[in-house]
Amino acid sequence: MMEHIFIHYSLFILFLPLVAFVIQIFFGKRLPREGDWVSIGAISITLVLAINMFVQMLLDYDSDFSVEASFVWLDMGAFNIRLGFLVDNITIIMLLVVALISTCTHIFSTQYLKGDIRYSRYFGYLGLFTFSMNGIVLANNLMSMYMFWELVGVSSYLLIGHWFEKDSAANASKKAFLTNRVGDIGFFIGIMLIYSAVGSFAFTDVFDGVASGVIAGTTLTLAGVGLFMGAMGKSSQFPLHIWLPDAMEGPTPVSALMHAATMVAAGVYLSVRIFPILTPDALLVVAYVGGFTAIFAASIAITQTDIKKVLAYSTVSQLGYMILAVGTGVYTAAFFHLLTHAMFKANLFYGSGSVIHSMHHALHEKHDHETDPQDMRNMGGFKDKMPITYWSMLLSTMAIAGVPLFSGFLSKDAILAGTLSFAMHHPEHFLLPLFGFGAALMTAFYMFRMMFLTFHGEPKMPELIDDIHESPKEMTGPIVLLGALSLFIWYTLPYFNPMSTHGWFTDLVVPKDAVVPGNLSANEIEEGAHHAHYLAMYISIAVATLGILLSWATYIKKAVSADQWSARSGFLYNWSLNKYYFDENYDRYIYQPTLRLADKVAWIDWELYDKYFINGFGRLTNWASKITGKFDYDVIDQLLVDGTGRISNLIGRKFKSIQTGKLQNYVLYVAAGVIILMVIQSF
Repeated sequence: MMEHIFIHYSLFILFLPLVAFVIQIFFGKRLPREGDWVSIGAISITLVLAINMFVQMLLDYDSDFSVEASFVWLDMGAFNIRLGFLVDNITIIMLLVVALISTCTHIFSTQYLKGDIRYSRYFGYLGLFTFSMNGIVLANNLMSMYMFWELVGVSSYLLIGHWFEKDSAANASKKAFLTNRVGDIGFFIGIMLIYSAVGSFAFTDVFDGVASGVIAGTTLTLAGVGLFMGAMGKSSQFPLHIWLPDAMEGPTPVSALMHAATMVAAGVYLSVRIFPILTPDALLVVAYVGGFTAIFAASIAITQTDIKKVLAYSTVSQLGYMILAVGTGVYTAAFFHLLTHAMFKANLFYGSGSVIHSMHHALHEKHDHETDPQDMRNMGGFKDKMPITYWSMLLSTMAIAGVPLFSGFLSKDAILAGTLSFAMHHPEHFLLPLFGFGAALMTAFYMFRMMFLTFHGEPKMPELIDDIHESPKEMTGPIVLLGALSLFIWYTLPYFNPMSTHGWFTDLVVPKDAVVPGNLSANEIEEGAHHAHYLAMYISIAVATLGILLSWATYIKKAVSADQWSARSGFLYNWSLNKYYFDENYDRYIYQPTLRLADKVAWIDWELYDKYFINGFGRLTNWASKITGKFDYDVIDQLLVDGTGRISNLIGRKFKSIQTGKLQNYVLYVAAGVIILMVIQSF
């Protein structure tokens, strides 16, 4: 009975945002308040349904709970495709995350986008974005997931380019769309490799096929890496990380939704879903990509001055943590960090949006249209002016920095413990924990740097400070809620089970018996992570403390000069500030050579192929048609056709003159004829 209810709830959760999208696009402008209440109402209902499913899951917990519903989408005899839904414990948790963050984003946007020229369209696109992500979460097969995967890409393109009249926003939307296409090519190849071997797109069939050896070895490794390429694109992993920071050109609430629960979360969710089919070799690729991305992006965030850019590179780094966890076998920790990260990162983006909103208002009051409202060098001293935003962001900053008693500490500690355990089993991979702990140190530093520059110290622009004020309740409400959800207690509560000694997440999401790097089972990795837990926790606390103290000493105490360290760092500082020149190098070595090649191909196509071959063939045909036309007219028509007619006409006229009607003429003709015959016979 409950299985059918969950399927019905899932269908409502999936399609309600799509209905809101259709209404907003076609009728939004004509509705009161441009129809924002339609979108908010629809997404709020999905939140209620998701909470109901979550509570039912806790009350009637079954570790093996899974229900599917599917239908035949394409039937061509030997080739058919079934599409459908899968609802299990991971699905339910993810649906709740998406619904919660999306609801907060809708409410937050009512004030942040107030008066926007495309207000109704914006809410419509939010619904499409939510619909697409829910489709990925509910998909029970690779083909369904790929369809919704591409819809998420389209939705992100529309929302990042919401202010498309700005070249920067238009370019950022195209950059996000095209960069993701690179990863999606690998995703599609991986899907086709699996289908060609297994003959099905369904996860259950694929897992059974891998377990029975239908697809194995190098083919399975390549298929797994191909699928992971899709995750690299969506979750902005190195070297496809370049689109996410530029996506900050979209409205800040979109950044919160995209960075917390939808687009970038899709890659990690996919990695968790396909974990059982990833070979040890494929998982090593996953681990190193994730680990390097974590420390690489963190090293860039250290020097950024745009508050949203700091958070953007922070997201890339945190996603690297999650991918690292998948690669080292503790994929449950990856999913746990996805959950906690959704809460504190969405809150940090809402908080930055609140600050930017207030800065924009203050600059508008001063008729200052030149100052960048997102540059932290123009802020400072906002703590007392925006207390709700400050304290809520501080809670989330504590969480992402890995401070004990906050949610990020629990999930990040689980990742670091698993990575450390893996390195203990395989010392040759000692770089993986170094990536993890190094990124943790940098995260604590740059996040508190952001807080200190924004809220503490003397105002950098004293003339603005009187106009800085707290945001409306529609914006502070989601900030307070998600700030509270950054506390660890919500993830350590027992789930209505008096015999439980663990938190609900630890009990619900249990590792499956799958092979991971080094031919260890997931249970063995989990056991190793448990033994490495305390060491990882101590190191994690130490590096977080060091990062926070260093940031405090630099930006509050002024015992360390940031300018002097920048000068001493030399090219390292410039590299970090300029994002290691990846955009410039991509432009120089990939984009421009490609464009030049396209110009050469276009020249060959136009100047040679078109002018000499296509146009030459046309000229030859035209010349031949003139020759054949002249022959047809002068010879066929004039000599043969018209000549025959003229001769017939001439003969007719001559014979006409013979027909005189006089008898004596006819007798004369007969006599002449007889004479002629006689002459002929005489020979």
